[in-house]
Amino acid sequence: MALTYQAFLKKGIDLAPLGWETAGAFIPYFCTPRGAKVLGWAGVDGIHYCTIRGFGEMIFAVSPMNIGDYVHPIARNFEDLLRLLLSCTDMAALEQCYAWDEEQYKAFLMDYPATPEQQAVLDAIRAKTNLEPMDDAFHYVKQLQSAFDLSAIPYTEDYYDEDMNPAAPKETPPWEVTFDGGFEGHPKGQRSGKEIPVNTQFDWAGRHWIIPSVYSCSKGLVVDFCMQVEPADILAFMDKWHLNVDADEEQFTREQRMQMELDNPMHLDFHPVLRLNGKELHFSHGYGTSYIPCLPDGSAAEAEQDAKQTMDHYQLDTALGWVIQRFSCPWATRKKPEIKHLSVTMVQQEASIPGPHFQAAKPGDTFSFVYPEGSTEYTLTVQEYQAQILDTSRMMQDMEYPAHYYVMSYTVTPEFSGGNLNVADCSDGDHPRPKPRPSNPFEPTALHDAFVIGIIGGADGPTAIISGPSAAQGKLRAACSSLHFDPVDRVEWRLVFREKQYKDKIFDIQA
Repeated sequence: MALTYQAFLKKGIDLAPLGWETAGAFIPYFCTPRGAKVLGWAGVDGIHYCTIRGFGEMIFAVSPMNIGDYVHPIARNFEDLLRLLLSCTDMAALEQCYAWDEEQYKAFLMDYPATPEQQAVLDAIRAKTNLEPMDDAFHYVKQLQSAFDLSAIPYTEDYYDEDMNPAAPKETPPWEVTFDGGFEGHPKGQRSGKEIPVNTQFDWAGRHWIIPSVYSCSKGLVVDFCMQVEPADILAFMDKWHLNVDADEEQFTREQRMQMELDNPMHLDFHPVLRLNGKELHFSHGYGTSYIPCLPDGSAAEAEQDAKQTMDHYQLDTALGWVIQRFSCPWATRKKPEIKHLSVTMVQQEASIPGPHFQAAKPGDTFSFVYPEGSTEYTLTVQEYQAQILDTSRMMQDMEYPAHYYVMSYTVTPEFSGGNLNVADCSDGDHPRPKPRPSNPFEPTALHDAFVIGIIGGADGPTAIISGPSAAQGKLRAACSSLHFDPVDRVEWRLVFREKQYKDKIFDIQA
């Protein structure tokens, strides 16, 4: 018969040196399970040890500071707990074991050998109980925890209070899709659309796609497009760009960010054109969410609640990555039609492809280039090149704004036939800065970078394309450089090719 906790107390052994205290009164925490009988505590971070009604003599560790990982079993009974302590010396090893691998566990034992006071307690346990150390204590605890269903642990109402528990599980809302709602929240008074399962699958743009359902709403049709992504492709992308969960996009240049969009397997700009009963339906708005099953170092990515609910509803494979985009398309008729035949044309939006760099400083300067997908040589000729100063008088007066930039007009011969062509400054330019405020130098201020850059900027950087009178050498275009506080001597320009990489393709949707 196993040695019970009550029987052990009669032996008069104080376990406090091993991290198990009993002196004083204990006040339960929000994560203390319902029906818990607290036997001891660590004296730091609120860590305590208990049995739980309905789970017999099993000993649990409760750790209030471990957000989301509050409770774990550590021994089948108190006698096993003592044998584990004889093996690992300190309750800290048992309490933290759930988060360690075997190497970390062994490193802890080497870094924290028993002190003379702890050894005296361990010797007393062996002498008064005749117990021997647990063989392979690490795997004992790991096997116990892997076989235990943590969802079976009962909690009090405090556990589900978001103010007390930031990791409180949220109640899953009922599944509903409305015309004007996204994946989170829906307009009041708008009824859910009727779900029509279609389970349409196809391959396009190098990806596999699923349209699980369409939704017939009073205002129009709602369609969910689920794009499948292989985890290996995600990891290869992150490895190529040395990305991690703390990566800041500002560490990359605009040109690098353009290339990253091209490389990113989770990124593909497209829009659908639906054809219902012979009439085209163009989307009015859309929403997106994504699910990433992998991150570096073997950590699982936490999907947002909307992505999880969508994954569950459509029973999508959680071992794969998914980009889920929802498009709302108004009806083409005054009354909601019956769905007889439905198809979709998948249309890729133009992507920005960074091209070669060049410098120009005066009219007449030329630059020759070849379009990446062709062999024709084109010549860019500068027609005008002027320094300009931006009028910042109407901007916020508590900030200083960069105002110096160049405007360049140019022609391309022969006429460019490879899609759209932009010319952009390779430099991001200067950011706005707060004006000196000597009366209160520590007062916080806000920067308005996007506002200023957006005045003459574009998605690929400060740029402009202007069609004007015909020039002798072709259609006249123009580009603006980035903004600077002081005039710059030279501008390095970049060609940006705007093109569709994938052809439009029509797929039938079996409704």
